[in-house]
Amino acid sequence: MGVTGGIAAYKSAALVSHLVQANYGVRVVMTPSAHQFIGQATMAALTGRPVYTEIFAGQDAHPLGPHIEFARDADLLCVAPATADFLGKAANGLADSLLSTLYLCFQGPVLMAPAMNCEMWEKPAVQRNIETLRSDGVHLIGPNEGWLSCRQKGAGRMSEPLEIAEQIVSVLKKSN
Repeated sequence: MGVTGGIAAYKSAALVSHLVQANYGVRVVMTPSAHQFIGQATMAALTGRPVYTEIFAGQDAHPLGPHIEFARDADLLCVAPATADFLGKAANGLADSLLSTLYLCFQGPVLMAPAMNCEMWEKPAVQRNIETLRSDGVHLIGPNEGWLSCRQKGAGRMSEPLEIAEQIVSVLKKSN
């Protein structure tokens, strides 16, 4: 589970909880900006595992680098929320965080749940990035329409945790 720096990161805790309760082993990787919205301790408590945030942290435990080892161990990579920034980096092959390097190393199915302000969602650059990711085989869920943290209604609201969990199960079934 990748968590990026958007207000919807609080929903990621509920998503992780759903997955853990359904007996899925979940490892969380957070971008540095995700810490502005949700604490690392929350995710560690929900998963019962350490949370990873830095490319070179834990190098002793992961001599190849956590991005390579995590990519080899995981069955699916879910990024929720997937901010406009992360979508752009992923669509263009940029890797400046543990999560973006993990995405580039990962060979299995990827599910992203975009979340952002409605004006950002409507930008042609964001829509181009979405189309690139779709053509690369990334599964996308949402965003939904609704009340946004910018105090507007519109497209950009991250899908609900239960919807994302159901999509994860569906994608995993299709890939096995």
